[in-house]
Amino acid sequence: MDEMIPIKLAEFFKILSDQTRLKILMLLSKKECNVSEIQASIGTSQSTVSHQLRILRQANLVKYSKVGKKVFYQLYDKHVSVIINFAIEHLLEGDGKIA
Repeated sequence: MDEMIPIKLAEFFKILSDQTRLKILMLLSKKECNVSEIQASIGTSQSTVSHQLRILRQANLVKYSKVGKKVFYQLYDKHVSVIINFAIEHLLEGDGKIA
């Protein structure tokens, strides 16, 4: 096994360990949004959203496109959504409740 895989996986899961970043990813798995929409949906400051989006961009979990003066964010690819959905399914396994 490539020795870097466990290191990279640990870095990846560290990025996913933040609740704000997970809320952003879950929102973007449903639709693309601009910073204001993300802020309103998850109830945090614009600076916090921008900071977390920068981390997610650097990790290739989200990407953005510009339409006029607005910047819209979306998941980098379908794998991101699949990972989150599998994690949710795993949590719901058994009694169907997240403890």
